[in-house]
Amino acid sequence: MHDPQSHRQPAPPRTAAQRVRQMPVGGGMTLLDLASWLAPAATMIAAIMTASNAGTRMTGWGFVLFTVGALSWCAVALATGQQNLLWSNGFLVIVDAIGICRWLGRRAKLEDGARAAAMKSRRRHVPLFPVFALQDAPLKGPDGRELARIAGAMGDCRSGRIDYLVLRGGGLAEGEGFRALAWKEVRCRDDFETRLTREQIAALPPVDPADWPASAYA
Repeated sequence: MHDPQSHRQPAPPRTAAQRVRQMPVGGGMTLLDLASWLAPAATMIAAIMTASNAGTRMTGWGFVLFTVGALSWCAVALATGQQNLLWSNGFLVIVDAIGICRWLGRRAKLEDGARAAAMKSRRRHVPLFPVFALQDAPLKGPDGRELARIAGAMGDCRSGRIDYLVLRGGGLAEGEGFRALAWKEVRCRDDFETRLTREQIAALPPVDPADWPASAYA
């Protein structure tokens, strides 16, 4: 007898798209199901982390999550045949990798080096602080409570000293109020502190964030 099964053609190999759509990852989910959830979630969390400007390492880990999101979008694009989505997120993987190297590599090392110098200077009783530490740092009052956040600073070109700080938020005014505070009113220990009260700072002239003054009380 002739075996009809002997003439059956072997099943064609599965394409990459089919493998992504059908590959099980547990819990009744396929790789496509997982990527479809992971891609938007990782991208949104990464956007929050980088937009919060919460420090070098937070930004760096934000780029790590951006990479996870971009790779997940690539999986979705591969499974659904969306070439534009695949190419755009493939490019973003490269950009995100550069961001990781910059923020978790070079920038993180520089930040560690500056903090090490600050610790050494305390042992010499000539305390220093990294200038980047001013950005978005809290300014505390006599009672140790936060009065405002430091939005920026202006320095004297001749002496190299800080002339004044620009403060935002806190109890300064409704919404994003800005005030300029002379550096002589600030003490730098473990934190940035001032002897002024919330009411005294709020009574300072307001500062236009797009037009800073030539001096703290100009």
